[in-house]
Amino acid sequence: MFSNTTIAFIGSGAMAEAMIAGLISQKLIDPQSIIASGPRAERGEDLKEKYGIRVTADNRQAIDGAGVVVLSVKPQILPQVMPELKGHIPPGELVLSIIAGARIETIAQGLLHTGIVRSMPNTPAQIGQGITVWTASADVTEPQRKQAEAILGACGQQVYVADEDYLDMATALSGNGPAYVFLFMEAMVDAGVHLGFSRHVAEQLVLQTVKGSVEYVLHSPNHLARLRNQVTSPGGTSAEALYYLEKAGFRTALSRAIWAGYQRSQQLGKGKKRSQLADGEK
Repeated sequence: MFSNTTIAFIGSGAMAEAMIAGLISQKLIDPQSIIASGPRAERGEDLKEKYGIRVTADNRQAIDGAGVVVLSVKPQILPQVMPELKGHIPPGELVLSIIAGARIETIAQGLLHTGIVRSMPNTPAQIGQGITVWTASADVTEPQRKQAEAILGACGQQVYVADEDYLDMATALSGNGPAYVFLFMEAMVDAGVHLGFSRHVAEQLVLQTVKGSVEYVLHSPNHLARLRNQVTSPGGTSAEALYYLEKAGFRTALSRAIWAGYQRSQQLGKGKKRSQLADGEK
């Protein structure tokens, strides 16, 4: 699939490294067919030593001869990077973006290029356990779609959607999702400490409880509500605890938080900073 193809990463941060590690560990591409660019020489040398890839500090040099260009810089850096690459990516190459909030139209105009895949990975991709939602412009060929699937699948699961609007939804649900889970776990640990456990023991109990619960769901054919009911005896401790969660508006707060994340993703896609929003948009 990637024979005689060079993949250039514009940006060499944690997510780029996760993709590089996945591609190499799954033997999908020769390390020398990957080149990563970034401003920090020590970061480049670290990636070169760990994975055997080529590195550079010159973005234009990185894309020279590349069949796939992965945009993996931070969202605020993209406006600085696109003018440097504008008009220098041949029409037949694939551009794959993992930049939150950057719409296909924005990238196409910024690069003068139309073959674009936009994706939204999440943090667990860094350990090969992520899930990435992606879509493609009309000019992306079927072989290029297969390449995108392979690259994104190297970090976990991948889901294709036909409508780009789903990327904003995915940002709010799965992209931000780890933050919600971490906050929930943090609150459980704090509650355990309040009860009298040491923080170390509380963390151990919470981490394994969450991990085990996820594995249990994956191995069960039952609906989440049924699984919850199975561990909620009438008049018991779970029923009492869940009553207080519902009374405190747990579901509503989570639903509103995800909706707020969705709206913010849409705003970022339109290039709006928070200071530029009208009162009704904040």
